[in-house]
Amino acid sequence: MTYVIERLGHRGEGVAEGVFVARALPGEVVEGVVENGRIAQPRIVTPSVDRVAAPCRHYKACGGCALQHASDDFVAGWKQAVVGQALAAQGLAAPFRPLHTSPANARRRATLSGRRLKSGALVGFHARASDTLTAVPDCRLLDPALLATLPALEAVALAGASRKGELALTVTALAEGIDLAVTGGKPLDTALRMELPQIAARHGLARLTWDGETLYQTQPPHLTFGRARVSPPPGAFLQATADGEAALVTAMLEAVGNARTIADLFAGCGTFTLPLAERAEVHAVEGEGTMLAALDAGWRGKSGLKRVTTEARDLFRRPLLPDELARFDALVIDPPRAGAEAQFHEIARAQVPVVGAVSCNPATFARDAKLLVQAGYRLDWVQVVDQFRWSPHVELAARLSLPHIG
Repeated sequence: MTYVIERLGHRGEGVAEGVFVARALPGEVVEGVVENGRIAQPRIVTPSVDRVAAPCRHYKACGGCALQHASDDFVAGWKQAVVGQALAAQGLAAPFRPLHTSPANARRRATLSGRRLKSGALVGFHARASDTLTAVPDCRLLDPALLATLPALEAVALAGASRKGELALTVTALAEGIDLAVTGGKPLDTALRMELPQIAARHGLARLTWDGETLYQTQPPHLTFGRARVSPPPGAFLQATADGEAALVTAMLEAVGNARTIADLFAGCGTFTLPLAERAEVHAVEGEGTMLAALDAGWRGKSGLKRVTTEARDLFRRPLLPDELARFDALVIDPPRAGAEAQFHEIARAQVPVVGAVSCNPATFARDAKLLVQAGYRLDWVQVVDQFRWSPHVELAARLSLPHIG
């Protein structure tokens, strides 16, 4: 049956008459068999002018990317439109700053899957909505340092994966080398405790953690936030690319301006806290104590920074209240995908003069921003930051302020 693609869905698939079409673009005429409301293998009868040859040879089999068949200009416009539509759904609008896209082969952190096979081991990404695992030695997303670690990951899978199970292998490129955190493997016994550190040493890993237990470490691996060096806990959340992180940090520094006292909510290991501390006192709030400990150590290890205080607190259950927020000139907030509705309610009540917001979910950002706009704030600007190149994932930075602040 023939379909004309009307638009892209939120997962980056074409939509035509309620049918989802894999790797199709608006305006294209396609043919294919519909199964469970989806055409997985469409034949493109009339291609879009925005269609390009995918730059990665793994694209057809791998599910790590969804939009390599679309031109960069198309993807940029589509992601900008996704944010605009999310705002419009809440009755909001804002000036958009130019979109920032991270380059290819810039992902410094990723989670791959690993299996032990009769013939060896397989490490890679899953095909979309499938158990099929595809090796990706020439991946166009991953930093070359991560690609160079694939033999180590295969050795770890061969040693520690059960025949019916699958490992989650989180790899992060840090200054001292690769930090590998593994979950889903066999229980540690004496033999595995001996073999895994040998693999790590042979392949030059900086750290290897198995289900939260560190088995090998040459020295604490570090990364830099502003002028401070931080040793993150194994598998800690970090921005996906250094390039994207720099764009977000620049946006937040501009958002808060000359504020002297700042609260950084959902602070993590200090992505924003430590650069902000170069010119303001910062109170960092985060639910994970290990990440706060890393942040605090990084601050104490670098002279010349303003005072930083930390607070371990679940901001979903216990948001900061107006009397606690009143002492800050500005806030930076970077919540998970669910957003921070309860915390935004309290920010609106407190009337903190300036809010710099980072979000990985335009829909929850728009919902939460609406609370501030209804309380008298102005949405000054929005910038889309595309760290997840060729994926439907959208991140943004924004500034909200009370009108008399400017």
